[in-house]
Amino acid sequence: MVNGRNKGAAWERTVAKMLFDELGVEFSRDLRQYQKSDLGDLICDDPTWPFVLELKRYASGYTYQQAWWDQVVKAADAARKEPVLIYKFDHRPIYVVMRLPFLMQDESYDNERVILTWSGFIQIARETWSDPHRFNQ
Repeated sequence: MVNGRNKGAAWERTVAKMLFDELGVEFSRDLRQYQKSDLGDLICDDPTWPFVLELKRYASGYTYQQAWWDQVVKAADAARKEPVLIYKFDHRPIYVVMRLPFLMQDESYDNERVILTWSGFIQIARETWSDPHRFNQ
């Protein structure tokens, strides 16, 4: 368990740095996540950040697990923000899962999700901040 926790913490630090490099905003690990449920993995220094981030890093696999998505949705609902699941398996690219209604501005796609590349997510994050009315928040 300790090794898995260390690997998870290293992944969180890596993603926080990548987000800073791409967006110029600081992110830090939410250490309360080990004591309390319904929290994301990273906290943004900018309170207008519209997402709760859940990060998963595993040696093998192909796609995300429903339990991961359920976990971030629960945390996002508690924070009244949008859920974002960022996951990576060894020797595979980073993928990001988001709700389709957020992207389409159409609640008729209620339970639909979309899997994005890292660069696709970064573009959406930039557009969300440059025009906060473009997406439902």
